[in-house]
Amino acid sequence: MLLRLRVSLPDRPGGLGQVAKALGALGADILQVTVLEREAGRAVDDFTVSWPGPVTAAEARERLSAMPGVRVEGVWATKDVPGSAPDYDLLMHVAAEPARGFATLVDALPALCGAEWSVAVADGAVRHASLAAPAEFDLPESPPRAICVDAEEVRLMLLPVVAAGLHVVVARADGPVFHRAEVERAARIVDVVSRLAARAS
Repeated sequence: MLLRLRVSLPDRPGGLGQVAKALGALGADILQVTVLEREAGRAVDDFTVSWPGPVTAAEARERLSAMPGVRVEGVWATKDVPGSAPDYDLLMHVAAEPARGFATLVDALPALCGAEWSVAVADGAVRHASLAAPAEFDLPESPPRAICVDAEEVRLMLLPVVAAGLHVVVARADGPVFHRAEVERAARIVDVVSRLAARAS
């Protein structure tokens, strides 16, 4: 099983190593670490780990939270392990076939963002949808910029594409609200894809 863990820890030498050691003691194999934030003496990191069957997510949260100064902000299942440069891989696919840019983007975003599904919505209709996405989706109040919404059952990232007249929506059912670093990264990717797709039209 693959899991993502979002951990807030003291930003000091050895802090990350202590968390890695605790994960290793639980039998987890760390596949990727992403630093989301380093502010006011604390760091927020996302760990993607291969998880052994006998240990539950709740046990992992409890064990890590017992470490001094460590807070577990979320533990959720993920299906894909991003490659060494997933953003570049996506953009290369879009550059090779820019007319399919938004469809390619929507297919790739769930894996890139540790989410369940993604859609592109225009004029009240779903134009592109990833696997597991709903066939219909009503946008919340249209945002003027990229925002994160903690909806009733899912956390949503809403990314407007003004030039194309649509919104890209990414949904996470489990785990924490999208971090601002995740929103900024996704917004940059959407912007590049939008420019590439515009050149093909």
